[in-house]
Amino acid sequence: MPHAQTVSGKPSLSIIVPTFQEAENLPELIERIERVCDAHGLKAELLIMDDDSRDGTEELIAALQKPWVRLVVRRENRGLSAAVLDGFRLAQHEVLLVMDADLSHPPEKIPELLDALCAGADFVIGSRYVAGGTTDEDWGLLRWLNSKAATLLARPFTSAKDPMSGFFALRRDTLARAASLNPIGYKIGLEILVKCGCRDVREAPIHFSQRRRGKSKLSLREQLRYLQHLRRLAVHKYGDWAHFAQFAAVGFSGTVVNLTVLTVLVWAHAPLRLSIAVAILVSMFTNFLLNRWITFSYARSGSFWGQMAGFFGASSIGAGVNYGVTVGTLWLWPALERIPQVAAVIGILAGLTFNFFMSRHLVFRKPPE
Repeated sequence: MPHAQTVSGKPSLSIIVPTFQEAENLPELIERIERVCDAHGLKAELLIMDDDSRDGTEELIAALQKPWVRLVVRRENRGLSAAVLDGFRLAQHEVLLVMDADLSHPPEKIPELLDALCAGADFVIGSRYVAGGTTDEDWGLLRWLNSKAATLLARPFTSAKDPMSGFFALRRDTLARAASLNPIGYKIGLEILVKCGCRDVREAPIHFSQRRRGKSKLSLREQLRYLQHLRRLAVHKYGDWAHFAQFAAVGFSGTVVNLTVLTVLVWAHAPLRLSIAVAILVSMFTNFLLNRWITFSYARSGSFWGQMAGFFGASSIGAGVNYGVTVGTLWLWPALERIPQVAAVIGILAGLTFNFFMSRHLVFRKPPE
C-alpha cells in the first residue's frame, strides 16, 4: 500500500480519477497505482469520483478494503470536469494528479510527473505528442485527426503539445491562483493551464493505450461543448479583444446572409430596392441573434425586444459612421479616389468598431456581479 510517510522525499499525492461505468477497469488501475507508490515510497490517496454509475463500483471498492482509496458517489452536477473539481476540494495532499480510469494513462509515469513538479514546473502533462510519446496503432485516423484539431484550436492559449491530455499534475498552491474554474465539457486541464497562469509547463512522454473495456465517453455533444469552452477561455484571457473578434465574425456572417437573401430575391424577380432593404433587415436580425447568443451571451436574460431595438438603432448609426468616415477619408486623401476600396475598408472598420462599443456597453450591458 502507499506509504503512510513519505520515504522518497517527494511530496504527498492526491490522485483524482473521475469515473462513469468503469468498474471493469478499476481493479487493474488500483493495483498498478499501488505497485508504483510502493516501489517509489510515495504517500498517496486515490479519490474515485464516480457519477453514480450503478455498475458495481461501490461494491467493488467496499470489497477491496483499502483505506487509501476513497470512493465519492456524485448524484448531482455530474460530468468529468465537475467531478475533478470536487476531487480537488476533497483532496488532502500537496500534489493533485488527475488521470482517466480506462487504463489509457500509465500509472507507471506518476513518479516522472512528480519529478518535474519537484524541479520547479507549474504544471506537468503526461503527453502523447512530445518525443517519446506514443499512441496505440489502432487508435484510428478519425480519432487522431480529432485530437490534433482540438490541440490546434488550443494553440492561442498554450504552446504545450498535448494540452488536451487528461493526465496531469500540479501543486495545490498553483490551483489556488485561479479566481474561478468553470469548465464546460471534459478539458479541465486546459482550463487550469489558462486560469492558473501556468508558465513553466512541462510534458513527460507517455504511451496512450487503447481502451480495452467499457465505452468511450467522447461524443459529438462533448466536442461542441469543447468549442464553447474555448470561447469562454478566449474571453477570460483576451477580454474585449475576444468579444470584438466574435463580433467581427458575426458581422462577416451577416454579409453572407445579406448577399444570399439579395440573390434569392433577385432570382425571384422581386423589386430591386425592396430586395436590398429586406436583405439588410434580415442580416441585421441574424447578426442580433448571433451576438445575443454567442458574443454577448451573458446578456441573454435581458429584454429581447429592447435589445433588438437598441441593436438596430446602433447598427443604423454605425452605417452613418461608416459612410462619414469613408467620405472623410477620401476628402483627406484625394489620391484614394483611384482606389476607393481602401477608404471603404477604413469606413467599414470604423463602423464595426462603433457598433461593437455600442453593443458591448449599451445594448448588451453586462449585468452586475
